[in-house]
Order: sequence, then C-alpha cells, then structure tokens
Amino acid sequence: MVDIFLAMAITIVIASFVSLYRGIEGPGIFNRIIAVNVIGTKTIVLLVLIGFIYERPDFFDIALLYAILNFIMTIAATRY
Repeated sequence: MVDIFLAMAITIVIASFVSLYRGIEGPGIFNRIIAVNVIGTKTIVLLVLIGFIYERPDFFDIALLYAILNFIMTIAATRY
C-alpha cells in the first residue's frame, strides 16, 4: 500500500516540475502566477499524502496553513 502512495508522490513531484517550467517560461505574468499557485496546490497534496503515509496528523495542519498562505499570496500577487 505504501508503494502506491510513493508512486503517487513521485508523480506529483514530476508534475510540479512541469508547472515549474511553465512558471519560468510563461509568456505573461498571470501565467506565472497560476503556475506558482499550481505548484503550491501540488505541495499541499504532497504534504497530505506524506501525512497519510506516516500516519501523522501534524502534516494535515501544516498543509492547511500552507493552503491559506498560498491563497493570500495569490491574492496579493494579483492585486499588485
């Protein structure tokens, strides 16, 4: 069962690199903001997945805090 979750985590990391490339090579600022937001969302999913694998509920709290910070950062970046 852990092998399946590990494969999912590796897939999420690979997908994050695709989003990172889009963030670096994006044609406009809004594409870059969306790419950073997608990376943040995938990081949140990865934190929840790691918390589920190791059976540590602390990771869920950290993921929730990171989600709030990701939202605030996106709003601040689009505002200015």
